[in-house]
Amino acid sequence: MERLKIIVSGGGTGGHIYPAIAIANEIKERYPESEFLFVGAKDRMEMEKVPKAGYAIKGLWISGLQRKLSLKNLMFPIKLISSLMEAKRLINEFRPTIAIGTGGFASGPLLEVAANHHIPTLIQEQNSYAGITNKLLGKKVDRICVAYDNMERFFPENKIIKTGNPVRQDLLQIADKRDGAKRFFNLKAEKKTILVLGGSLGARRINQLIEKELSFFQEADVQLLWQCGKLYYDDYKAYDDKNQVNVYEFLDKMDLAYAAADIIISRAGAGTISELSIVGKPVIFIPSPLVAEDHQTKNAMAVTEKDAALLIKERDLDEDFESTFLSLLNSEERQQQLGENIKKLALPNATSDIVDEVEQLLLRN
Repeated sequence: MERLKIIVSGGGTGGHIYPAIAIANEIKERYPESEFLFVGAKDRMEMEKVPKAGYAIKGLWISGLQRKLSLKNLMFPIKLISSLMEAKRLINEFRPTIAIGTGGFASGPLLEVAANHHIPTLIQEQNSYAGITNKLLGKKVDRICVAYDNMERFFPENKIIKTGNPVRQDLLQIADKRDGAKRFFNLKAEKKTILVLGGSLGARRINQLIEKELSFFQEADVQLLWQCGKLYYDDYKAYDDKNQVNVYEFLDKMDLAYAAADIIISRAGAGTISELSIVGKPVIFIPSPLVAEDHQTKNAMAVTEKDAALLIKERDLDEDFESTFLSLLNSEERQQQLGENIKKLALPNATSDIVDEVEQLLLRN
């Protein structure tokens, strides 16, 4: 196969960026001589994260439509035209062998232009409810890799391949890390550990809940491993007592955090759910209601419908959290059942399977 030139676009959130990087890494592993160019949205986090991963990136002047009337919406047509023109210039200059999109604003113009230039195109949809960019692209691209069943609601059925979402490979074997993980975080071996995850930036409502329930957790005789996020660390670090409550801005060693956990309280981003499926621990999802098209709730429901996790909506936390949590904490059988059921949803070979599809497209063209 000739030297590959791969153009990759995905961003706006870590949920789009990290799968894009994982796919690129797998291609690079198989084809070390490949050349890569990432395309993101100017001023979004991919412009920082992608270079840190060792890849070049160009930014488009693009953003999404706001839900309410705003000046940004008035600028959208101008930004879109500008981004399409810039995407065309990048495609003509780089001359990619294939174009890959993982969602986010910038992947729309880039994959649109690539498809119009008859370049092989593949998109990866992480969520159970497809984002607007990928829904529009689905009609034009050659292959669509998904993580959930029933995605023919959004895409042509003959283009869909269920691969799952790329995940960290260090999560595949965490059972034998449990004792070391407890020591790493200075946790008491005899106490149940509750891992709280709200994303790298944090989740205001989850943090407020944990703060409110600290005495409740103390009475329940559990210890907390609480990632409160970059935006909220200064507000909650005072609760870190290294006895019952361990507060972190960000958990770098996620394999150890998952290994130490007995019960996990988490948002319901697509990447997080894919990780939790591999980890196989009982989970209480508290989805963010503020994300586009409420896709976190839909992601969580796709899991809870299979009796593989519990779901509490933010508006019901005050009324339902304590009873739901205690019921789970007091039933080892229920914990085991949920852990086993969510593990059945795991697709640990997602990154490899996606790149297999990339290879098939390249061989076909």
